[in-house]
Amino acid sequence: MNKTNAMRMLDAAKIPYQILEYEVDETDLSGMHIAQTLGFPPEQMFKTLVAKGDKTGYLVFCIPVNEEIDLRRAAALTGNKKIEMVHVKDLLALTGYIRGGVSPIGMKKKFPTFVEKSAEDYAEITVSSGRRGAQLLLNSTVLLGFIGAKTGNFTQKD
Repeated sequence: MNKTNAMRMLDAAKIPYQILEYEVDETDLSGMHIAQTLGFPPEQMFKTLVAKGDKTGYLVFCIPVNEEIDLRRAAALTGNKKIEMVHVKDLLALTGYIRGGVSPIGMKKKFPTFVEKSAEDYAEITVSSGRRGAQLLLNSTVLLGFIGAKTGNFTQKD
């Protein structure tokens, strides 16, 4: 398997990780489908979302695949009045990754990154490897430190 930029950066930093490979289903790229395919708890599998704040510019958010981002909460957390999701067609040029393969590690530029606080509840979580078909399983505390992420609550709650 070819190493992704995310894997190369983790290797260079000597950060251990495990690759969880799965068969890509082009009809269902959802994180929930991937969690079911891998038999992995969805609350420990994090999807990476890219948004743009009206004051701060581009932002990266990692949330469990079984949750949705609350844009108002995310805006408040990041000092913005309004946040909009980046259009799928703009992801590759902006991050170097395609939809379904966006990793918080190794984007073209370093953007402020926020991870849902629940990640701290688990010793390990997964994030995308930087390509479809593989997730990276790694220590959550090490990941947060490596990507310089802040944590907070910005998912939709009942």
